[in-house]
Amino acid sequence: MFIVLGVILFVVIAIQLYAMAEQKKTETYPYRVLKKYPDFEIRSYEARLFSAVKLSSGSYKAASNRGFSILAGYIFGGNEQKEKIAMTTPVAMSLEDSMTMMFMVPKKYTQETLPQPDRSEIKFREEPAKTVAAIRFGGWASDDRIAEYKGKLTAALAAAGIDHTSKFIFLGYNAPFEMINRRNEVIVELSPGQFDQ
Repeated sequence: MFIVLGVILFVVIAIQLYAMAEQKKTETYPYRVLKKYPDFEIRSYEARLFSAVKLSSGSYKAASNRGFSILAGYIFGGNEQKEKIAMTTPVAMSLEDSMTMMFMVPKKYTQETLPQPDRSEIKFREEPAKTVAAIRFGGWASDDRIAEYKGKLTAALAAAGIDHTSKFIFLGYNAPFEMINRRNEVIVELSPGQFDQ
């Protein structure tokens, strides 16, 4: 029994170490930190291209699995060229009545060079450069935890006198099997003119 438990523990540790190594090699949505507050920070994001799918549900639990499955299918070869496209981080989900899940497109592609998806519900979306406020939390995301941190960010921005657009997005950085150093964020686009770029 101790041998079996030891083997299981070894496999779990090996998977976590592999996941951490892969995470360091994965292209990430680039940003600059403009200002830090006790509970959140202000960031400037570059304009980037995303693949996106709109989902009918406003529930993270209901929408995340379906959205991930559709977009992962596309980057794993579900396209006209059967081409594999590298995974990027984070996975983004708009926090609206009907959520949109987005994968950032690797920088080497343009909208013209990207292979066309097999599924018509996948669209390409150019996200413009923007300034956001971001709050971070660890562990596994859920509807309740996302709502909790969205509320904390809203309250902190009100206390600091910072105006926002109410365009909230959830960012998830880890694969489901990653157990260590999990990173989740809620961001919101700020009203223009409050922070110099």
